Amino acid sequence: MTASPYIAVVGGVNIDIGGRSDAPLVAGDSNPGRIRSSLGGVGRNIAHNLALLGAKVRLITALGADDGAKRVEASCADLGIDLSDSLYVPDGATSTYLFLADSSGDMALAMNDMAIYEQLTPAFLETKLAALNAAALVVLDTNLSAESIRYLGEHCTAPLFADPVSAAKAGKLEPILGRLHTLKPNRMEAELLSGVKITDDASLRKAAETLLDTGLHRVFISLGSDGVFAADRSGQQVQLPPLPGAMVNTTGCGDAFMAAITWAYLQGTDLTDTAKAGLAASVIAMESAETINPAMSEDTLRQRAALSN
Repeated sequence: MTASPYIAVVGGVNIDIGGRSDAPLVAGDSNPGRIRSSLGGVGRNIAHNLALLGAKVRLITALGADDGAKRVEASCADLGIDLSDSLYVPDGATSTYLFLADSSGDMALAMNDMAIYEQLTPAFLETKLAALNAAALVVLDTNLSAESIRYLGEHCTAPLFADPVSAAKAGKLEPILGRLHTLKPNRMEAELLSGVKITDDASLRKAAETLLDTGLHRVFISLGSDGVFAADRSGQQVQLPPLPGAMVNTTGCGDAFMAAITWAYLQGTDLTDTAKAGLAASVIAMESAETINPAMSEDTLRQRAALSN
């Protein structure tokens, strides 16, 4: 009996702690407000969405020996996400992101402790190579070191999907662009990785074509309120507007988009329907106060994207 295919996600898990002041912030003083803690991290968020879409997921990350790790374990157990290939660092602290917002909701200050990801070394990933290469595909985020990303690009034989995470971290992907199957940058990340300033439709197409010329198979450039531009090596290109929806929270939209185009690849969808799936997932995510909308499901996604079964 053949084991069912799984998606391996290699990337970050965070404990997100956020505070919002009830009144204008006063520096150097204690400010009354609301404090909330939740699970986050690009890799974990993608894995969470994939699990809600019915995919079998293995998450490879680094966890400390602390209460944060226990929260991650409990959540993954509930979702059916396999953590068995993750690294446990006995004296490490599970990655934590702390931010403070003013009374209007705008971030005033943030701090992150992500040093534990330095333990996800090429030597560690080598011990997981068999599991990675047996996956239907591998999703990576750029919270990994440049050396570890290069290792995956050079040794992973499963199709590689990459989320640049941010313009500051996107450059880590440059050496392996030609080894990736799918890349999901935003406009700024696409400019950085292609070297093309995007100012109009022509330069947008040029940026995508430059990325594809590296050997990349597919690129989905997120354009925010302008939707998405998608292109592949066969020469197909499509630009789609965003789908209508009630904006509640945009925090998890990019992670949901990445999860959906990953899911769509396993469904065998074409470029246009894959882009539609990404846009549908983004709007589903946007309609929830939570980073991950618990209403995300394969049926909901197909309905919002107008995809056939």
